[in-house]
Amino acid sequence: MTVILFDGVCNLCNAFVQFVIARDPAGRFRFASLQSDVARRLLGAIGHSIDETAPDTIILIEDGRLFTRSTAALRVARRLRFPWPLAFALTAIPRPLRDAVYRFVAHRRYRWFGQRAVCMMPAPELRDRFL
Repeated sequence: MTVILFDGVCNLCNAFVQFVIARDPAGRFRFASLQSDVARRLLGAIGHSIDETAPDTIILIEDGRLFTRSTAALRVARRLRFPWPLAFALTAIPRPLRDAVYRFVAHRRYRWFGQRAVCMMPAPELRDRFL
């Protein structure tokens, strides 16, 4: 199972989830908010915790491995419909540089995009994709 853990109160993060859903017709990705017990259990199963991976990052759990920040986003893009897999070429840029850009946006995401009081509730037809 491939799972994307996201900040459930972040509007930008919720938009990313909707973006992935629209471009993943095969339904390869499952989703859970970082604020959920499911996220804590999934992270604990692979030896991590929410404290170690702050909610300012998207987390991808793929084949039992954890990926964060730009690497997670690019690995997700790689599995979406064309042309998004082309974005995976950005992994040629050194991770510290990619993650610096990621952190710049992440630290301003609430100010720029806002946040919700509660986590997003998926539409009934999408509930099976959320853990």
